[in-house]
Amino acid sequence: MASEIAVTSKPEPRVLSGIQPSGVLHIGNYFGAIKQHIEHQDRFPGEAFYFIADYHSLTTVGDPQLLADQTIGVALDYLALGLDPEKATFYRQSDVPEVTELTWILSCVTGKGLLDRAVSYKDKVQQGINASVGLFTYPMLMAADILIVRSTMVPVGQDQTQHLEITRDIAGSFNSAYDTDLFPMPDTLLNDAAIVPGIDGQKMSKSYDNTVPIFATESEIKAKVKRIKTSSTPLGDPIDPETDVVFQLFRLFGEPDEVEELRSGYLAGEIGYGKSKSMLREVMSGYFEQYRERRNELENDTDYVEDVLRNGAQRARAEARTTIDLAREIVGLSVRTRVGATR
Repeated sequence: MASEIAVTSKPEPRVLSGIQPSGVLHIGNYFGAIKQHIEHQDRFPGEAFYFIADYHSLTTVGDPQLLADQTIGVALDYLALGLDPEKATFYRQSDVPEVTELTWILSCVTGKGLLDRAVSYKDKVQQGINASVGLFTYPMLMAADILIVRSTMVPVGQDQTQHLEITRDIAGSFNSAYDTDLFPMPDTLLNDAAIVPGIDGQKMSKSYDNTVPIFATESEIKAKVKRIKTSSTPLGDPIDPETDVVFQLFRLFGEPDEVEELRSGYLAGEIGYGKSKSMLREVMSGYFEQYRERRNELENDTDYVEDVLRNGAQRARAEARTTIDLAREIVGLSVRTRVGATR
């Protein structure tokens, strides 16, 4: 039987993304995601939704105080780096409980085989993460995050496209099961930034313990840069910049003329690893200096940070309540006023 509930089939463009508070944010997070998120708030004013995925982090973070501290740490980082709460809706995932209700509704129309094919579950188990039901059903919650505000675009890297494909399959299963167009098919908003290498040459990731924190101190930067993996090329011999981790990191931070100076110096055998690492330390330290000052200010005004998250949650919940009420009516559940809906 076709649903008689009218739903706008071509919503306005809306972008959504989330980030886990599962550790200290690093430069891979910044260049791979956060930098683009800040840019998208101007490209989609009023239609950019960013959340701190604390529900998701329960699959890996078992210390309650650590999770709470890291959640606030992510908020501080985003606001310091330029997120404008007047342009983007910024909130804690757990402050929008409608997402968990939608997760259950979606799970009732999704085949288990779809989750069996999720590469991320297998990868995380191989990394030693507990093979919990929550970890296995992680894509269901992810789909609900995206669909609860009926976003149309999700910024992802090339290596994360399967996540969005699963969400599209889940949305399609619901729409087909109830003959509705409630959920739009979200598209990938591909991030063409290069994968940021860690100090060991692999992709920068907390899982590999090879990260450089965004707001690392001078001494931390010095220690991290010192550990960067390099080749055994003798001083005076040419170095291939395209295979060198120091160069790959330097070109993220340096001005074009500085990048060219290092490139040509490598190829001519005029710059060795001692000098290139010194150059990298300098540009790393300077790049986030203005943001570091803003973060220090915000650390002394946590009431403001909480207000931002609370106001963001109110706006996100307004969208979420509309979606969940429509979903409830479509599947035959009662639509009722819920206590605390305006919290």
